[in-house]
Amino acid sequence: MTATVPSGNAPALRRSPGRLMLRRFLRHRLAVASTVLVFVIIALAVFAGAVAGVDPDATDLGATRQGPSAAHWLGTDTVGRDVFSRLLHAGRVSLLVGVLAALLAVALGTVLGTIAGYFGGWIDGLVMRLADVFMSFPSLVVIIVLAGIIGPSVPTLVIAIGLFQWPVCGRLVRGVTLSLREQEYVLASRATGSSPAWLIRKHLVPAVLPAVSVAATLAVAQAIGLEATMSFLGLGVQAPAASWGNMLTDAQSLTVVRTMPWLWLPPGLAVAVTVLAVNFIGDGLRDAVDPRQS
Repeated sequence: MTATVPSGNAPALRRSPGRLMLRRFLRHRLAVASTVLVFVIIALAVFAGAVAGVDPDATDLGATRQGPSAAHWLGTDTVGRDVFSRLLHAGRVSLLVGVLAALLAVALGTVLGTIAGYFGGWIDGLVMRLADVFMSFPSLVVIIVLAGIIGPSVPTLVIAIGLFQWPVCGRLVRGVTLSLREQEYVLASRATGSSPAWLIRKHLVPAVLPAVSVAATLAVAQAIGLEATMSFLGLGVQAPAASWGNMLTDAQSLTVVRTMPWLWLPPGLAVAVTVLAVNFIGDGLRDAVDPRQS
């Protein structure tokens, strides 16, 4: 005879950690709505050419600084370029900088934090003092200096932002690793002769990924904000390439701020809404991975 599992245990069997995390995340309505909104923003940026239907760099000196109309939904800028088209194409650059900088920060933080937490001792002390050094400097000032020395560009932004964001993720991963390295399954693997590299790759890194996902979303939001700040100051993405930050440079004129809000309000709202939405997603992920929420 074949043994069968009582049907009353079926719901319990389906309550895997992944399903519980998903359920807790879906309870966070702002996080769910923000996820949908971020996907919409990404889709608009990816398919900007098809959605806008206008070359973002095409100039029309006979239609400069015109307000929103049927021909130009968000008006035109100082050289007659369509603001709506530039806004969508600028989203590609701003989102790309945010995601790449966050990936660099998370990769460095995960590797260094795991190594520090697993080995401890002088290695832990060295990595944490290195993190203290990076956190002791005001990141915005250092990024401005680097952009002035190396030259403003997208790679410079990505590297500079990523290098100054890794300590946050690194400290988080170190704390999780310190608790995991004393777990029975890790101790059993060490007793059987598993190498540290294998243990870190197979056991520790997968275990810290939920916490890392929260740090990654917050890093994306911060990187988008830093890119906008640097580009606004003229030390980020350079014209004619469009980013939300360098579209805001028109707001440096008081006349433009007062009489032509279509030149600065759309990119400003794009930065604010995207950063806020990503932060809400991070809040939802934090609640989902926190066992106290179960």
